[in-house]
Amino acid sequence: MSDGLTSTARPKSSATLTVRIIKSFEYRTERSLVLHDINLETCTVGQLKDIARQAVLTQPGWKPYRNVNLDTLKLYTKAHGAKTTNLIINLDHDEWILEDDGKTLAELEFENETEVSFFNREMYEQFKVNPKTSWD
Repeated sequence: MSDGLTSTARPKSSATLTVRIIKSFEYRTERSLVLHDINLETCTVGQLKDIARQAVLTQPGWKPYRNVNLDTLKLYTKAHGAKTTNLIINLDHDEWILEDDGKTLAELEFENETEVSFFNREMYEQFKVNPKTSWD
């Protein structure tokens, strides 16, 4: 194994990404979808949303997530970067919400092992107003 960082160990044309599919902010219901061989130079935000939605609709084990209108991606963390203390989503940095479906992931400085959250924007906005979880 080399001494290089895992974020640069794979080429931008074959990255591994983790998409945190969020069903409920209040109950911290989240499941990670690991995507391999994503070309960051050609894959757009819109395409990443479609890939994740298709996986939720077709792969086993995702049935409880199929009734959520997944419409928003937000950067959670990059490899070797600081993580939030909130276990479900980072509530700060709203500028990390990926608004432009036409931008490539490379343009947004994605790297190998980047994590993004995929969720319903309306539910996120309601949770931000009252970030109370049922586990507190």
